Amino acid sequence: MPALELNPIGVVHTPWKVTAGMPIQPVGAAEITGTVEVLEEYRAGLKDLDGFSHIILLYHFHRSKDYKLSIVPFMDTQPRGLFATRAPNRPNPIGVSIVRLNAVVDGILHISNVDILDSTPLLDIKPYVRVFDQQSDVRSGWVDNAMKGVAEHTADDRFRKE
Repeated sequence: MPALELNPIGVVHTPWKVTAGMPIQPVGAAEITGTVEVLEEYRAGLKDLDGFSHIILLYHFHRSKDYKLSIVPFMDTQPRGLFATRAPNRPNPIGVSIVRLNAVVDGILHISNVDILDSTPLLDIKPYVRVFDQQSDVRSGWVDNAMKGVAEHTADDRFRKE
């Protein structure tokens, strides 16, 4: 297959300067705020986004290191297949977070419930649409048993780039 090329459309700014201790999912980042600075050439695409309460951010895990296909995820103690986890070290280190959109001001998105490392390159923004995105009768595999205290789980340095 031919190689793909992706170019950032902006950058995510958050209080999280290091991965250790940061939330591992937006549910653990309640009320943590940040901003998304969209590059000037993409700002016209923000028209009408302010009508949405939540957005989906796709971003590059820019500090991700080499991946392994079997890892011990943050919420477990036994090895799992990489694609059954949300670990940041992946063949294509792409992250996804659903965050609350508080405001859109001059090309800056003010967001909350943010679990993203500071200065993360933003690849795309999609509106969260309940009718499209909310599923019923969902199974979450091994995570169903590990969900206790998910909001309190934080990252350690197991996936940190050396």
